[in-house]
Amino acid sequence: MTASNASTGEGRHRHTGPNGHTGRTGQDRHTGQNGHPGPGRRAARVDPLKERRAAGDPPWDVYLTGTVFLDIIFTGLDSAPVRGTESWARGMGSSPGGVANMATALARLGLRTSLAAAFGDDHYGEYCWDALEQGEGIDLTPSRSVPGWHSPVTVSMAYEGERTMVSHGHEPPPEEPAPECPPPARAAVASLTPGIRAPWIEQAARRGTRVFADVGWDDTGAWDLAGLADLEHCEAFLPNAQEAMRYTRADCPRAAAHALTEHVPLAVVTLGAEGAYAVDRATGESAEVPAIAVEALDPTGAGDVFVAGFVTGTLAGWPLADRLAFAGLTAALSVQEFGGSLSAPGWSEIAAWWRRVQSVEGQDPEALQRYAFLDGLLPALLPAAEEAAPWPLRRAVPTIGFGRSA
Repeated sequence: MTASNASTGEGRHRHTGPNGHTGRTGQDRHTGQNGHPGPGRRAARVDPLKERRAAGDPPWDVYLTGTVFLDIIFTGLDSAPVRGTESWARGMGSSPGGVANMATALARLGLRTSLAAAFGDDHYGEYCWDALEQGEGIDLTPSRSVPGWHSPVTVSMAYEGERTMVSHGHEPPPEEPAPECPPPARAAVASLTPGIRAPWIEQAARRGTRVFADVGWDDTGAWDLAGLADLEHCEAFLPNAQEAMRYTRADCPRAAAHALTEHVPLAVVTLGAEGAYAVDRATGESAEVPAIAVEALDPTGAGDVFVAGFVTGTLAGWPLADRLAFAGLTAALSVQEFGGSLSAPGWSEIAAWWRRVQSVEGQDPEALQRYAFLDGLLPALLPAAEEAAPWPLRRAVPTIGFGRSA
């Protein structure tokens, strides 16, 4: 169970880009000709926070904002495309990407998710809106449709365990005035950009929203934590190993995690094939969980799925090591399918994986014990029909959408 470079969230599809916080309700949307939710694309039927909900709670578990891309993914390439030649891929899929990867992963795990994003009013935008709102049950009230703006598109090619992406998009028109604060939520997920403050992060934190942050590659080369000004408003920071070491000047990711707790209460560093390591400044606790061995098809969005799993465990009040293990598991399951948002696992896949690994002869008892917390969790969350789902559950389809008669 413990050897893979695909299960700890190195494959992020960044949230940032031509949108940022859109802030208020835009045009009402309707189901377009591609609005029929495809197989497996529906809101989660389980609630991991059921025992923690009370009157007066915020309406949303998680709020996030960013750019939604249309992702087109080619898989099954034997090698990188060669200049001047034509390459044929054995597999293809399409799905909402960008910040939609995170939003979908959160919703599939049963969290009430609200997303602020700009959508083009083209067919791509219609498809992405319908897939997220009707297919996944994500609240798009803070989102807007931008007339005359075409949707950003990313083409991703997966081969040799890696991926290459080409993106295209235009800046949307100026944003409408933002509200005084984003919607009340238990938590928010923010993607920090060096040198740029996002006012909504401070606003949310002051209202009691727990902010979880990740970060992209620093193109400036400065790698200065002072440039991540909004980190002071965050409860947790989840960089990968290279990002953590560059920001802290540490010579190993574990030392980097400890150094980061001087700036944020909880530091979580993903370690690629070694798993993930976390340090909680408030309790003095640290935890490390190894990766899970899976056959990786496409790492797109795995980092977003990892963060979603960790946020879920944190809001549910699980121990730190269990949160790390769960986040790594959800990321590992996601890389077995292509497409960032389409590959995000739900509880049925998690339950099916747990049953399957327990049935395999020769499993390391210590490795199995690491996930024993699932025994007490899954029966209470899953109805019988969900427990019968196959593993892995294939979700992706190779087209944007079929006509109504399909």
